[in-house]
Amino acid sequence: MHNKAFKIIIPARYASTRLAGKPLRNIAGKTMLQHTFERASLSAAESVYVATDDPRIEDSVHGYSPNVVMTLSSHQSGTDRLAEVVDKLAWDDETIVVNVQGDEPLILPEHINSVAQALIDNLEAGIATLCYPIQSGEELFDPNVVKVVRDSNDFALYFSRAVIPWYRDKFVGGNRELPTDISYYRHIGIYAYRAKVLRAYCSLPNVPIEQVESLEQLRALSHGIKIHVGLTNEQPGHGVDVEKDLLLVEKLLKQSHHE
Repeated sequence: MHNKAFKIIIPARYASTRLAGKPLRNIAGKTMLQHTFERASLSAAESVYVATDDPRIEDSVHGYSPNVVMTLSSHQSGTDRLAEVVDKLAWDDETIVVNVQGDEPLILPEHINSVAQALIDNLEAGIATLCYPIQSGEELFDPNVVKVVRDSNDFALYFSRAVIPWYRDKFVGGNRELPTDISYYRHIGIYAYRAKVLRAYCSLPNVPIEQVESLEQLRALSHGIKIHVGLTNEQPGHGVDVEKDLLLVEKLLKQSHHE
């Protein structure tokens, strides 16, 4: 990393439709949020904060860090929560802020450093994120796997749950095999923002493509904010969405401790 510092904010909501109380669920003796916080702290960030609207999460975080900021419960997204923290702590417009999701207890510190560095290196970018090569046709056609197409300078052209680019000649007749003569990329949901972009982003109106795809980064693209998408060959750590993910992550954590 360059000497220019960056900060991390982990937005954490107690309410989760698919896994109640998700941030405070126990994995191998610690809350999921604490695992995420500790992994984030292994990055080159100068500080790591948790942003929450729930006193149970605030109390839990105080067990291992003073860096927790209470935010409004009315926020529609983690990005809105980040913007409130940036304002509350009066960070400078050029501060680089990395959004680490609270349900990523296996997040790679290298990925955090990578998105922050991309924003440092690309002055025209307002946001930086990452992608990873898609490995199978099943993954390619899975609408839960967000695909991204980049331009020749690694800036996002579009994100979609659909298969992009659509290989007209290969996908005829329902063929779902992964083509070998073109690369497809899945988006990894980690973002670095300039603080001034975070402040502006939350006042931008929603756009139809954001709503139909349910991808909030499309709002930024639609309003002309450039998103740099770096390529990593390090597979992202497994996130937690449902109950079975807790068991898998616990198994993976135990394996890593024995290696």
